[in-house]
Amino acid sequence: MNGAKVWFAMSLLVWLPLAGCGGYHGTGGHGRGMDTMGEKAQQEVEALVDQSVQDQDKAKRAKAVVGDIIEEIKQSYQQQRRYHQKLYETNANYEAAPEEFTKILDEANNSRMRSAANILGLRFKLKDMLTASEWKILSEGMNRYQSRYGHGQSRAEGQGGH
Repeated sequence: MNGAKVWFAMSLLVWLPLAGCGGYHGTGGHGRGMDTMGEKAQQEVEALVDQSVQDQDKAKRAKAVVGDIIEEIKQSYQQQRRYHQKLYETNANYEAAPEEFTKILDEANNSRMRSAANILGLRFKLKDMLTASEWKILSEGMNRYQSRYGHGQSRAEGQGGH
């Protein structure tokens, strides 16, 4: 299952291009990697905020919202890893009924939806504190950031093919 990778792509299309660097890679020690990616992404996005927003106080508030978005993504990632682990454990149980799998999948989907709604709310909170020109500069910077990880190109290609 690659649900966390899909979730990351969905989350980051909403705002933050962190997804391409992350995703679910099994049960190995990727939690630290996620923290490192989050820190790197936060630093890079904060630099974009500094370039986009001239008012220091507004930039500080915007960076706080960006931090909240990244934290929500990290928490969601960890939660999805836990759901995947439950699926692996259930799959190993020969006696597991289909309803057990469905329950885990429903919980995972509901968790993703709650997190996506939180991220969307934070995205609008950030947009509302910026002017249209600041938002445009920030969005253009985010598009450049995404293209470094191949998301800008694949996203555009994916729109025509689906």
